[in-house]
Amino acid sequence: MVGKLLAPEIKSLIDARNFGALREVFREWPPADVAEVILDLPEDEQVIIFRVLPHGLAADVFEYLDLDAQQKLLRAMAHEQVVGILNEMSPDDRTALLEELPSAAARQLIRLLTPEERHVAQALLGYPEGSVGRLMTPDFIAVHEDWTVQQVLDFVREHGQDSETLNVVYVVDERGKLIDDIRMREFLLKPLTVKVSDIRDRTFVALNVNDSQEDALNLFRKYDRTALPVLDSSGILVGIVTIDDMLDVAEAEATEDIQKFGGMEALDEPYMRIPLWRMVRKRAGWLVILFLGEMLTATAMANYQDEIAKAVVLALFLPLIISSGGNSGSQASTLIIRAMALGEVTLRDWWRVASREIRAGFSLGAILGAIGTVGVALVGVVLWGSLSGSMLPFILRRFGADPATSSAPFVATLVDVTGLIIYFSIALVIMRGAML
Repeated sequence: MVGKLLAPEIKSLIDARNFGALREVFREWPPADVAEVILDLPEDEQVIIFRVLPHGLAADVFEYLDLDAQQKLLRAMAHEQVVGILNEMSPDDRTALLEELPSAAARQLIRLLTPEERHVAQALLGYPEGSVGRLMTPDFIAVHEDWTVQQVLDFVREHGQDSETLNVVYVVDERGKLIDDIRMREFLLKPLTVKVSDIRDRTFVALNVNDSQEDALNLFRKYDRTALPVLDSSGILVGIVTIDDMLDVAEAEATEDIQKFGGMEALDEPYMRIPLWRMVRKRAGWLVILFLGEMLTATAMANYQDEIAKAVVLALFLPLIISSGGNSGSQASTLIIRAMALGEVTLRDWWRVASREIRAGFSLGAILGAIGTVGVALVGVVLWGSLSGSMLPFILRRFGADPATSSAPFVATLVDVTGLIIYFSIALVIMRGAML
């Protein structure tokens, strides 16, 4: 929106080749705002703006663009622009870009890096995909415990501009092994002659390079940190992970779960970028399974065709029964899957969840039964839907599967079949001797 409002002014500066004024327009802007403006401009004008921006600002702005925009700009930029931006990018953001590119393109870009930056990029890409090592940056402030506060502050002034964050200072021994982390405010509030060893509390939280990104996210949530140190197998401090990367992980996890809730595999790529055939493949598998599952519904109805022929009125309430059971099951499964993701529910809580859902299902069924005309059947179907929908995530988790797989369509299909059996069984008991 901002870019569209300023587009006429920016375009006039570009047409007039007034690059000095154009540079001044963006110089004082936050990189995120500059990125927003650039995305609203044509690609050729985006390239011009990047050409006039200072290298440091250009790299910062580039990091705020989505991967599609980054790749398009890399293809359109001159060689020296690409070299400048890649070498100025923070290592973690550069890794995120490189791992999304085809291997040949990634190798070509890595060759453009300086020897030092190339070593960093290759080291980060060498860690397993989805691990903390892919997210970390080696830019941090590390000090020794025999230093004074004065020495620490002097060191920060000299080297702090290269650090990803200055909120936390890490204390290491002579081998580089992490022994503590101290918030910067502690140094700002202490006398200059106090030693680091007198400030540290000898407790810290750290990640391992091979930890999964999901585990890292849970640790950030638990300890409410803006950054966490990353250690190798020997306890050596090799990098840090910051909260901005964790927000990206959280967004990716939420996207994956939401897509699974829809009854399909996670796309793992943006919707507009994934090839059509791959999207069809990811959606077709579950559609076939759900279709076959719904065929069981027809089988169940076939077993009661004589009863339906004698009392056609039974068929009138089938949509009501099917939808009520499926909806209650979908509600329950969604609640439990989210509770599992947040750590509110674990496997050993299954009995407590079952007892709660039995009571909830009975109450919900009674409410619907009071509104509908097949009250007893609705109580049974809704109770069963709530119970089965809540227990299915536990079963999947117990066998090592992703609970999100028990998505709303899958639960609905399962409850459709069993709900019909419950409905007709109750109808046979109540109507036997009358209409049946």
